[in-house]
Amino acid sequence: MTLEELQEMVANLRQVGADLTHVEVKRAEGGLPRRLWENLSAFANTPGGGVIILGIDEESGFQITGIPDPARQQSDLASLCDQMDPPVRPLIQVHALEGKQIIVAEVPEAPTAQKPCYYRGAGLMTGSFVRVADGDRRLTQYEIQLFLDNRGQPTYDLEPVGGKSLDDLDPALLDTFVKRLRAYPDAPYRTWEHQRLLQTFRILVEHHDRLVPSLAGYLCFGVFPQDVFPNLNLTIVRYPTARPGEVSARGERLLDNVKAEGPLIAVLRQGMSAITRNLQRRAVVQGLFRQDVWEYPLEALREALVNALAHRDYSPQARGTPVQVRIFPDRLEIENPGGLFGPVTPERLGEAGLLATRNSYLMRLLEDLPAEDGRVVCENRGTGITTMLEMLRTAGMEPPRFDDRHTTFRLTFSNAGLLDDQTFQWLNRFAGHDLNDAQRLVLAFTRRAKRLTHADYRRLNPGLDSAEVTRHLADLVQQGLLRQHGTRRWTFYTLLQEAESDASVADAEERAILDYVRIHGAITRSECAAMLNVKPHRATYLLQKLQERSILRQEGSRRWTRYVLDE
Repeated sequence: MTLEELQEMVANLRQVGADLTHVEVKRAEGGLPRRLWENLSAFANTPGGGVIILGIDEESGFQITGIPDPARQQSDLASLCDQMDPPVRPLIQVHALEGKQIIVAEVPEAPTAQKPCYYRGAGLMTGSFVRVADGDRRLTQYEIQLFLDNRGQPTYDLEPVGGKSLDDLDPALLDTFVKRLRAYPDAPYRTWEHQRLLQTFRILVEHHDRLVPSLAGYLCFGVFPQDVFPNLNLTIVRYPTARPGEVSARGERLLDNVKAEGPLIAVLRQGMSAITRNLQRRAVVQGLFRQDVWEYPLEALREALVNALAHRDYSPQARGTPVQVRIFPDRLEIENPGGLFGPVTPERLGEAGLLATRNSYLMRLLEDLPAEDGRVVCENRGTGITTMLEMLRTAGMEPPRFDDRHTTFRLTFSNAGLLDDQTFQWLNRFAGHDLNDAQRLVLAFTRRAKRLTHADYRRLNPGLDSAEVTRHLADLVQQGLLRQHGTRRWTFYTLLQEAESDASVADAEERAILDYVRIHGAITRSECAAMLNVKPHRATYLLQKLQERSILRQEGSRRWTRYVLDE
């Protein structure tokens, strides 16, 4: 890390008034903090890793206190890193900042096959942490199990369903599947007998000297899989307001509540039917003709729903949680248990050919399981997210938001068009700038989302490679349209005009809250009170005022409430 990068990082800390998601500071005048291993574990287990700075005091407004003996603390820190499993290998540097010496340790993310990283002195179950907002949280047993599963290829989809047999599978579905397999002219199995095919594709597996359906086989071909797995279904709920639990003006809490059950192909069909029934249609004028289109591209929703059903966690700990679809007036959310698998991260979603399969045997069945429209349920070629992004771009809509919380994965579609009349008028102010269509689209997105990352730019323009995205962003910064914040993997951008002055938020406290949310993604009442050094009731007042002006939106309820940008 260069001195300039460090200075910018400290400036951001002072502006926000709290540690950042990827930055932790410690005073450390008397030696290494006693539980510094929690930070090492948390950053090693968090995508992108993080930075630990020793010699800065958060309590005094991030003043530089310095390290009296940096050589000894460097040695102690390196020794502590050796006590982690796997050992952590940070880049440790001593910098002179504001006339005092501080230590900066850049902690890399641990390889997927070696997570969770934990402190051997505390053990796996109590020494494993992850970074959440600006703090560290001990991993739960389920989270640890997910990390361990990611070290190899999980086989929960091969588990036998005891007490069931071939008679409990739908013969028509099986025949359709087998006919498709035998239609491949060069396949070695095209002439095999029926039962051998069922065993080869792990629809049937041995269990106590008899053949029973596997979990994958039972989910795909079972007459009613929910008789054994009652919560392996799909729920679709439509809410009357933008916040769950609120009552509409007519006293309604829910406008629709559907549970889709049966084999996966039936769950998909019922789910899409329920979703479509709850969507609006909008008019689009093309040339001389008016065309009614769906509120969201249906193919994009289908792709997202297939991904949720196919890539969800099917381990015993997760079988009590269904895949959930939540429809709000302004957005549609699809959430499944189990976060992203293997090398896939939210930033990499949308990369062409990116493919990692948690349920490999289930996916193999879905590749050749015909749906009602004659095509297969999924292709499993790493093109699904890219196709989804192209559909949304064609419809003039922003990319979905990807929220990976390790134990759950949520995909959120916004139904607001990116390029409405108001946005076109706003873009006209840049008529004197040399901008291409991709850059104009990105400016419109940044205006709505308030911040932009490299991954956002790539998703908005799926045809661009990483080098082209970097050039486009550098050009927008050079033209004075975007302001860059942070460096390297923590870089994000805001509109320069909004970074300098926000007419809707003139109060310094409110600006600090928005800066915090733009960096962290969300803020709670306690985080707000600590950041501003105010009483909780003052924090509540400020957050509610921003909510009333539709700048922030409340999520969750009671002690789980947090505030995010109202997009």
